[in-house]
Amino acid sequence: MRTRLAGILGIAIVACGLILSGCKKPPAPAAAPIKVGAIFAVTGPASFLGAPEAKTVEMFVEKLNRAGGVNGRKIEMLIRDSGGSPEKAISLTKQLIDEEKVLAILGPSTSGETLQIKSICQEGQTILLSCAAAEEIVVPMASYVFKTPQKDSQAAQCIFNTMKDLGIKKIGVITSNTGFGKGGKAQLEKMAPENGVEIAINEVYEKEATDLTGVLTKVKGAGVQAVVNWSIEPAQGIVAKNMKQIQLDVPLFQSHGYGNIKYVQASGEAANGTIFPCGRLLVADTLPTDHPQKTLLTEYKKGYEAKYGEDASTFGGHAYDAILILTEAIKKAGSTDTKAVRDAIENLTGVVGTAGVFNFSTQDHNGLGLDAFEMLTVKEGKFAVYQK
Repeated sequence: MRTRLAGILGIAIVACGLILSGCKKPPAPAAAPIKVGAIFAVTGPASFLGAPEAKTVEMFVEKLNRAGGVNGRKIEMLIRDSGGSPEKAISLTKQLIDEEKVLAILGPSTSGETLQIKSICQEGQTILLSCAAAEEIVVPMASYVFKTPQKDSQAAQCIFNTMKDLGIKKIGVITSNTGFGKGGKAQLEKMAPENGVEIAINEVYEKEATDLTGVLTKVKGAGVQAVVNWSIEPAQGIVAKNMKQIQLDVPLFQSHGYGNIKYVQASGEAANGTIFPCGRLLVADTLPTDHPQKTLLTEYKKGYEAKYGEDASTFGGHAYDAILILTEAIKKAGSTDTKAVRDAIENLTGVVGTAGVFNFSTQDHNGLGLDAFEMLTVKEGKFAVYQK
């Protein structure tokens, strides 16, 4: 009898369990990921920029997605390698917009590429967060186009301010024939007179140049007190070496495109004494503990170097800022509606990034001031804060 009752009871328990399990709601489907595109010069002559940018974005998104993504949705990061080619950047932009339907595009790495795709993103109403520095990217302003590096004009002003302190009034300017080089050349020419500086000689060289002794010999003949080089190519590592070879013994100023220790390594001892404006990532360890960027800069630098086994550079920082700004805007907008996110970027203020503290507005799609720069130098093969 007991056995029979136990059997009946067991059947009843199983039946109840089946009924209850049938009443459970099926798990909600995971929210679709947010598609974001990126165009970086991972290979080619501008890989000093694009490779750390791609690695930084991968690291950022990996960490973000582990924590649940943005507003409960993960980021699907579509990174494309342009090789630094404006033509390839155009093709990749169209593919990301038309086929992948991305919310935004991060990059490209260079100014020349960015200027080629600026109108495509604007017409396609796709947010562009450029990692290049040329002034023309945001001036004149396009409503869907933003950038994270500091402006050329701000870098030029920092250089001229330092020249005033040193009593330098006659300089030679050399620039590469790229979008970045042309943009810097234009700002230096425009701003030199108002800063009491004469450009005695102004030379342009091919971005593929591997020897600048001919150009620099002309500069030496002009009797200049300093040289300004404006480029992002490997030539940045060549100019200091060539100056030493021809005994052009005057201060060398580089642009804010110099923020990668590989350029210093390419010059060897000749790089010592080079002066340039840059963000504070390269000297993060020396910042006071109460500096608003200290925590972010040291955490990014430590995380990047531990993961990839190489020094962090300001270029990777530009990509960090781009994905940070985009995700902060998505949070602020509470949606992935393109216009809502675009509007949210314009209203972001006090966002601490690697390049500085960003304060965007409807009139400013860069969001950084002159105080985002620190004048740096090379001392014993390492970056250090410049002191007169």
